[in-house]
Amino acid sequence: MAGTAVVAAGVRRTTPSSRGSFVRIDGVPHHVDVTGDGPVCVLSAGLGLAAAEWDPVVALLAPYRTVVRFDRPGLGLSAPAPGAPTLAGEAGRIGLVLDAVGFGGAAVTVVGHSLAGFHAEAFARLCPRRTAGMVLVDSSVEASARAVPGRAARVGAARVGGAVLGAAGAPLAVGPAMRWLAGRPAPRELRSLYGSSRVWRAGLVEYATYADVAHELAELRRATPMASGTPVTVLAASASRTPGSDPWLTRQRTLATELGATYRALTPAGHLLMRARPREVAEAILGSGGAR
Repeated sequence: MAGTAVVAAGVRRTTPSSRGSFVRIDGVPHHVDVTGDGPVCVLSAGLGLAAAEWDPVVALLAPYRTVVRFDRPGLGLSAPAPGAPTLAGEAGRIGLVLDAVGFGGAAVTVVGHSLAGFHAEAFARLCPRRTAGMVLVDSSVEASARAVPGRAARVGAARVGGAVLGAAGAPLAVGPAMRWLAGRPAPRELRSLYGSSRVWRAGLVEYATYADVAHELAELRRATPMASGTPVTVLAASASRTPGSDPWLTRQRTLATELGATYRALTPAGHLLMRARPREVAEAILGSGGAR
């Protein structure tokens, strides 16, 4: 989990929906927002998504928590990085962001949505002394993750594809509408982000390396147990009105059992729980690590 982080622009506390500030991690400017006061929690959004997706949750947390959220390289307002994502790299990024904004010594509640659930769990396993609790928000689940060959070729193809689509104007034309695939249309204030060629390239690279990151987590689980007593909550979403028959919820319940976690299904709700059910997400975070 090597890396360096420096403050590139004075990090300041902000209100939800603001642009926050920037820190430089391994030479790459990262957009970071710090809001509120109290015990620290750090929020990371899913594949291709911006930190601003957490706005409704941050508004509820800020009276009780110091909330740190950030855009991974190429996403939201962050600059792109030359390398491709790895599980250890993304777990390390969480720590470096916290270091850069002055919370290097704090034990935090780490919160991951979708793909970032992998990153949050890796951070909790690798940095138990820095983890006060963990909340997984409709996290990705891969029960039989395995090594997939051709990583370099897949990353290269994703970058070329992103460049071609960008040159054709596809991101600006259909990017905001494509967010429907995550369950909800992009709010007006986020449409310019999802119409960016930079964001599309970064999202495609995350997609191309998804299987690799899932396999890395499977290996980490075998080698590094969760610290005893770490409070974990698994929130799961289902659009079904008969959730008992939803195989996605079955997978989420299994994940919760394996992690010794509190499990809660939110139905009916879409994958973007931070938008669809912000109050329940905030309640789960407030109940995991740190006194209210």
